[in-house]
Amino acid sequence: MRKLFAACAAALVAGIAAGSVPSSPAGAAHRGSCTRDLLFCEDFDRLPSGGPSTLNWGVDTRNGTLTVERARHGKHLHIHTIDNGRAFLRVDDFTAPGTRFFGRMRLRVDAFPTAPDWAHFTLVEATGTGSPEVVRPIGGQYAPTVPGTFWGIGADGGPTGDWTEWRESAPVTEDSWQCFEWSLDRADNRITVWIDGVANPELTASTTDHGGNDVPFVLPTVDTVKIGWQLYQPNTTPTEFNLWIDDIALSATRLGC
Repeated sequence: MRKLFAACAAALVAGIAAGSVPSSPAGAAHRGSCTRDLLFCEDFDRLPSGGPSTLNWGVDTRNGTLTVERARHGKHLHIHTIDNGRAFLRVDDFTAPGTRFFGRMRLRVDAFPTAPDWAHFTLVEATGTGSPEVVRPIGGQYAPTVPGTFWGIGADGGPTGDWTEWRESAPVTEDSWQCFEWSLDRADNRITVWIDGVANPELTASTTDHGGNDVPFVLPTVDTVKIGWQLYQPNTTPTEFNLWIDDIALSATRLGC
């Protein structure tokens, strides 16, 4: 009986200690399994803890780091940046069949920027051939006029200019795991976003309906997808950013949450 009590007590202490580390989303080990039919997949479970050690994807960082960490359910990727730094997992030589592909990731952000005014951040970025647009289906901005920080679709580098169409219908949530999905369809240059399995009709863009200059918005034929974090303005509050990403997948069909 004493041995059983000691074992239970040790498990309880371990559980409390583990609470200081953000757990992965429930069931992620099952839902995040990588299958051969996916265009790209990374659930981090087979990678060693520590700095990235894989040939399946690259790294793009400036004042930021990527670290594979063990969690309660498998492993996930910890992204850390300082001020307006960046840290991305980079999928190169990507090819999607047809005109459309879908993406998914599970995400937990410790804190979003509250300064400077209009602080703009990106978590997913897609580039390719046929259009110079740098497409940002998952990103957002701090809006001092509300005030608040909101998710929004954006782009840069192309004829539509530098824009982020943030929406009050999509406020950010801090310190909580969420599932984000997106699709890019060159048939009508449409971006669609789902949060926790629910589509937000305002988080869309298309050829003639977007937040940039009054010219057509044209998606590239995507060959590179970056997933992580970048903030574009200096002197931020907070001064550092931490987020955790898991179950990244790119697919020809919607994966769901």
